[in-house]
Amino acid sequence: MLAYTYIEHGKFGLLEKPIPVLEDARDAIVRVTLGSICTSDLHIKHGSVPRAVPGITVGHEMVGIVEQVGAEVESVKPGDRVTVNVETFCGKCFFCRHGYVNNCTDANGGWALGCRIDGGQAEYVRVPYADQGLNRIPDTVSDEQALLVGDVLATGFWAARISEITEEDTVLIIGAGPTGICTLLCSMLKKPRRIIVCEQSAERIRFVREHYPEVLVIGPENCKDFVRKHSGHGGADVVLEVAGTEDTFRLAWECARPNAIVTIVALYDQPQLLPLPEMYGKNLVFKTGGVDGCDCAEILRLIAAGQIDTTPLVTHRFPLKEIDEAYRIFENRLEGVIKVAIMGERNS
Repeated sequence: MLAYTYIEHGKFGLLEKPIPVLEDARDAIVRVTLGSICTSDLHIKHGSVPRAVPGITVGHEMVGIVEQVGAEVESVKPGDRVTVNVETFCGKCFFCRHGYVNNCTDANGGWALGCRIDGGQAEYVRVPYADQGLNRIPDTVSDEQALLVGDVLATGFWAARISEITEEDTVLIIGAGPTGICTLLCSMLKKPRRIIVCEQSAERIRFVREHYPEVLVIGPENCKDFVRKHSGHGGADVVLEVAGTEDTFRLAWECARPNAIVTIVALYDQPQLLPLPEMYGKNLVFKTGGVDGCDCAEILRLIAAGQIDTTPLVTHRFPLKEIDEAYRIFENRLEGVIKVAIMGERNS
């Protein structure tokens, strides 16, 4: 089968590999019908994910059809259309039982697919702990509607949940990339008084204004003054930082009112500084990633009910054999790209 592979630092390539086989009674083999490219894949390519193993098939955002299941798999069967969770989790350890599935103590717990074990930018993928890692897609939901459920949409849902957003709040979301927009969609479910999105890309500003006209949008250079003007207590009640730069990390806590919640959704390439003397007295609560992707069934229910729609984010589509070109466009933010859909070789 074709599989997009992390060859070495700075280099991915489309290689021929054997079709994966069941290795455990709790595994499933999924034929990938639609996948996507995530910024985390670029972090692997550029050496920002030390755990990533050269030689693995990359990709952790996908949907597909179950081909085989192990003897102990109960929740899915061959023929089922499924979303694949970005995280591998056993469901039984202390962290899983408390909903902290990113910290599953299994050897492959947390983000394994496409990082430490073979992922889904391929024709087939093996999914460990399939009862936890797969969710059936409702018949009324298309593959493209469900494509982002297992990763960036799960991230946005988790971020909105842990941020404790209320209907009285002014919410600031920094970054309108794919994860930022998914965070926006999930924050909108909480019905806060006001949502402000901070973004520097003119194309992404236009995208937000076109699709979510009720949301206020501002560039980073005017963000602090704008947030103070449009909030009641000197800053945002909740800030979600989804951009992942040194400047946006600082902007996040500067735009927060005293006693606000600042949720760090972004993955940073470099350590960030907490300038505690400047922060003293703001009494901020910081919440940090990564995603606990254990709400996929609920997210699929909301999609089926018409309460979440991520299809506008899919701006480009490529067959698997053209994935190099898909990466070039996504990595360089060309042609107004937000998300790229990669069609399985047997579906393109």
